[in-house]
Amino acid sequence: MRVLSIAPDTTVTELDLPEADADSAIPHHIGATDAVDQGVYHRRALLHIHGGRRVIGLAQNITAWALASAGRGIALYPIHGPVIGTGRAQGGGVVGLDDELAEHVHAVAQTVRETWGGAPMTLVKG
Repeated sequence: MRVLSIAPDTTVTELDLPEADADSAIPHHIGATDAVDQGVYHRRALLHIHGGRRVIGLAQNITAWALASAGRGIALYPIHGPVIGTGRAQGGGVVGLDDELAEHVHAVAQTVRETWGGAPMTLVKG
């Protein structure tokens, strides 16, 4: 299942997680050993965020914050550390991210990079 890892430096990495084991693979990809917060940023998408992000001093993730703020239509609390973006099933479960939302994530990351200083987009497939 396709998910996107969104790093604080605006790098977006495509990951292919096993569908049956995605919930247990996500913490590994954001460096969490215990709590992972999950937030709905779009009716069809979720952000998975390190639960101890502020306490352990992770860098702010402006791309994830921009996605969440735009999707919710309001400014939200800062988001820190690496974040995983996934699709959201009708029942609220985790599914792969569809092409439209993946393109949206990449576009937001590009806009944040350009706003920060015109750094070229980095797309890493993993």
